[in-house]
Amino acid sequence: QVQLVESGGGLVQTGGSLMLSCAVSGRTFSSYNMGWFRQAPGKEREFVARITSSTYYADSVKGRFTISRDNAKNTVYLQMNSLKPEDTAVYYCAASSSLYTSDRRWFSYWGQGTQVTVSS
Repeated sequence: QVQLVESGGGLVQTGGSLMLSCAVSGRTFSSYNMGWFRQAPGKEREFVARITSSTYYADSVKGRFTISRDNAKNTVYLQMNSLKPEDTAVYYCAASSSLYTSDRRWFSYWGQGTQVTVSS
């Protein structure tokens, strides 16, 4: 069983930065497609970024967010810079065995989420 635990959310002002972390249990972390998604109130959960041996980003965060992973620590990170009020959401870490997708339906394992609030 794969378990994911996010941390690092909080309240930040517009233009500020936060780094989210996601610790993953399991022996095959390095083989997973790891993603970050977010869900704002009243909206669907949306793709933010993912990482395999390459990185992929939603257009809304490209150039501001950076996803990375440390396979030795079974951890994936999301560095968020130049935050905007529209980035306010619950952020979820997720894992997929499918390496070629950003579609949340293909991510089998999810963390509990961490709240990010950006004040204007």
